[in-house]
Amino acid sequence: MPYTQETVTPYARGDKTAQVEQMFNNIAPTYDRLNHRLSLNIDRGWRRKAIMQLAAYKPQHILDVATGTGDFALLAAHMLKPTRLTGIDIAEGMMEIGRQKAAAAGLQDVIDFQRQDCQQLTFADDTFDAVTAAFGIRNFASLDKGLAEMCRVLKPGGHLSIVELTTPVSFPMRQLFWLYAHTVLPVYGRLVSRDTAAYTYLTRSIEAFPQGERMMEILKKAGFTEASFRRLTFGICTMYFARK
Repeated sequence: MPYTQETVTPYARGDKTAQVEQMFNNIAPTYDRLNHRLSLNIDRGWRRKAIMQLAAYKPQHILDVATGTGDFALLAAHMLKPTRLTGIDIAEGMMEIGRQKAAAAGLQDVIDFQRQDCQQLTFADDTFDAVTAAFGIRNFASLDKGLAEMCRVLKPGGHLSIVELTTPVSFPMRQLFWLYAHTVLPVYGRLVSRDTAAYTYLTRSIEAFPQGERMMEILKKAGFTEASFRRLTFGICTMYFARK
């Protein structure tokens, strides 16, 4: 039985993967500006905390899933100093911006961007020391398949670090988040990105996505032996950490 989040799509026609690809290619030019403004730049701190979960393990070969415009990949390259980092996404428009940012930072020889479907990765088993994903797994057409693939390509003993938007669970942040997500976020997103559906989809996908203890069960079902989570900024965002 699919998770509710898997039935939430940005547009009316086509399978979810194709719709998500179209959406992110549409909003790629304004994606970074919107993300930072809508989160009041708090998203930068969330990424940093998620990367710090890996610092003690010194991963040398990292896979960044749903890499988008490469913000998480670039920050991980700066903070962790891996010898190689591969960023994957289905939206070429997003990754082209990531390639430009990597070149501007002098990291084009460290970070490689590839178009890949997270549900059917082409990498061999046990390839990466660490796998990361920032604000992307709720877009998976099949959460179980995507996480199982991330586990498959991770070396035994390797770690997964995820940061994802979530719905606060406590009063009054739950109510304040609902108000913000259903008014400010879609209106401002529509004005800047010109994509009416994209930021309405964002709210719906956050609300439908399994979180907290439920995600622990899903990660273990995917093959991870250990899993933990930590809510950030009153539960607006959640970090997950798992070991193969």
